[in-house]
Order: sequence, then structure tokens, then C-alpha cells
Amino acid sequence: MKNSLTIERSFETIELTKEILNVNDLNNLAIKDVKSNEILITQLVDIDGDGNMDQLLFQPQLLPTSEKKYEVVIISETKKTKSEDLCYSRFVPERTDDYAWENNRVAFRTFGPKAQEMIENDVPGGTLSSGIDAWLKKVEYPIINKWYAKNDIRPGAYHEMSPEGLDNFHVGSSRGVGSTAVKKDADYYISKNYTNWKTITTGPIRTSFVLNYADWVANGQVISEKKNISLDYGSNLTKYEIEVKGTDVISAGLTLHENDGVITESVNKGWISYWEPHGDSELGTAIVATKGNMVASEYYVTPLQDRSNLYAQLKVTNNKVEYYSGYGWKESKQFPTKESWEKYLNEFSQKINAPLVVVIK
Repeated sequence: MKNSLTIERSFETIELTKEILNVNDLNNLAIKDVKSNEILITQLVDIDGDGNMDQLLFQPQLLPTSEKKYEVVIISETKKTKSEDLCYSRFVPERTDDYAWENNRVAFRTFGPKAQEMIENDVPGGTLSSGIDAWLKKVEYPIINKWYAKNDIRPGAYHEMSPEGLDNFHVGSSRGVGSTAVKKDADYYISKNYTNWKTITTGPIRTSFVLNYADWVANGQVISEKKNISLDYGSNLTKYEIEVKGTDVISAGLTLHENDGVITESVNKGWISYWEPHGDSELGTAIVATKGNMVASEYYVTPLQDRSNLYAQLKVTNNKVEYYSGYGWKESKQFPTKESWEKYLNEFSQKINAPLVVVIK
């Protein structure tokens, strides 16, 4: 395995398949660091739900401009390296029908059909939004189940600061942290809530799931959209693989909230960022794509409530588009300044544009 960059590489997930390894079964395999003899943490993923594992995941660590050897070994289940499942997601029927996901650094949620129906029928407590809501966490351990449990006891409890963090991020009908829109003429059009969900995997390395959306109309143009979403251990950015029909360009947006933050539009590097005052702290949000796939950006301000966003215009190729979006919260001690957040984005961009080179021998 080779790292061609002058930066250290970690928290990047390698996906191995039966075809790549030329084996019939992944279940009894593990990854060993040849130099240290350490057995790495791995995760098996059944992508299509047929009961057979399709991917073996692991995260290597490489020094700048270096090479490292790993060995695929046959091992019993009891001898595999174990780790807590910090990458987690689930459907949340006890809070209407949220879908929530997290890893050791960040957490998010979005909203389902029941929440939409409640708004449309004037029932209190609903949410009409396909935006991505950020849950601001300070701790590495999972908080989704804990926060929903305390909300069951005392509604709104997770909106209050605790040692673990809080949800004080207003999403409304905005794009929140990276949800999609389609621009026609001078206006942006958005979908309603997701219609159904499917969890693919949770584990120590990755959680992934699929959200489907009802067809929606952008100024007469019918848009079909399906979101394949994943979040890996150690990353502040969720990966979105969107299947879309009806447009050659889709926009991913970052809400501007009070429009009192600082925008950075680095389209040539493939990322945009918004760093804003947030409560008693500061918050950075961003969208990152591989070079050439982000074709433009727009600082879009409108009098319409929650509709002001910083947008990245992304190229749709063969009805697909791929990008990353997430946040860094000053209170979590991960990124104390705008500069440290943008350094992370620059390095993340370098990594996705120069993937680790894997050679199977």
C-alpha cells in the first residue's frame, strides 16, 4: 500500500471484495500489519442484504510518502481484534420517524414521512424538511440512543447543553449540512422528507444506509432522488452517493442561519465552507467533492425563511453524484479555529483526490 502525499494518512477506509481477493468467503479473513504483526480492526458488510458478506473494511495508517505491507490472513472469529461499534445509525420511531447517524466525532439526523404528514395535517410536533440536522457532540462514545431516551422522559432535553453536547442547530427547510436542491433559473427547489429507509451496516469502521425520496418538481422538471449515505470512523464528513434523474447538476447546501459567518469558496480545490458564531461557540460546516465535480458555488441569500444557503453546484454523471459534507464544532476541541477547520478540509480534499494505492500480490 502506498501513500503518495506528504501528509500522514489515517481514518481512510479500504474496501476489499471477494473478487479483489479471489476468494469465495470473507468471513474468516482478517488484515495483519506485516511489520508489527498486529491484527487490525475489520468490518464485514453485506451490501445487498442477501446474507453473504460483500466487503471487508479496514483503516490503515501510513506515514507521509511511504509504503506499508499488510497481509490478508485466515483467522478464527475469537482471534479477531474487537472494537466498540462507534459508527451507528438507526430509524427512530419514538421521535416521529427521524433517521439518525453518528461516529466518534459527529452526529446527524433527518426527517421522515410521518413528520411531514403531521405538518400537512396541522398536527403539532411534525417537521417538513429534507435538510440534514447536526447534533453537536463533545464525546467519542455514541449518544444517539441516550439523547432520544432522555427526550422521551423530558421532551426537548437534548436541546439543552450537557457534558456530551446538544442539538442547538436549527435546520428548518434549509439544506442544513449538505442536503440537496436543484437550481432552475434563479431559484432553488427542494424535496420533501424521505419516504423510506434501509440500514446497510453499523460497526467499528462504517455505518451506511439508504434514503429514498418521492419524485419532486423543479420548475416543471421532475427530479428523482435516492441517497446512499455513509459515515466512517474518524471522519467529520458524511459521504453522499446520490442517484438522481432529471438534472445534470445538483446543488448541495450549507445553511447560513443568521448570515453572520464567514464563507470560503474554494471550488478549484473542490470544497466550500461556512464558519459561523453558534451559541456561545463557533461552528464550521463544509461540502467537499473530488476535483472537477464541483463546477461552481453560490452564496445565495433570500428573504424566504431558512432558504439562504451557501451552495456547491455538483456535476451529475450517469445519473450519479458523490460528495462529502459535515461539521466541526469549536466546543468539541476538534477544531478551535476557522484556520484549523480549513486545514482539515484541504487535507481531506488531497486525500480523496489521491487515494491510497492498494496492490494485491
